[in-house]
Amino acid sequence: MNALTKLSAKGQVVIPKATRDRLGLRPGQSLEVVETAGGVLLKRVPSKGLVSLDEAVRRIRSIVRYEGPPVTIEEMNETIRQGWIDAALRSNCARD
Repeated sequence: MNALTKLSAKGQVVIPKATRDRLGLRPGQSLEVVETAGGVLLKRVPSKGLVSLDEAVRRIRSIVRYEGPPVTIEEMNETIRQGWIDAALRSNCARD
């Protein structure tokens, strides 16, 4: 999605709130300024360290959209167990 903004007299640019929210940009977030043939590109610099559980959940929910019924812990555990079994079988098949 594109948006318009203006360069201030101090050389500052405001990134629209909807864009900041969608990209998970927070106050104090470092951005790399990359000069391109067409202008300037701002790239998020991964923050070092841990994020809070709330932030991790917010990031996951912004990426993954699940509209289905609630899933139990037992169902999740079974899916993970089956994934390990499938991976082991693929690994053994690759050796043959």
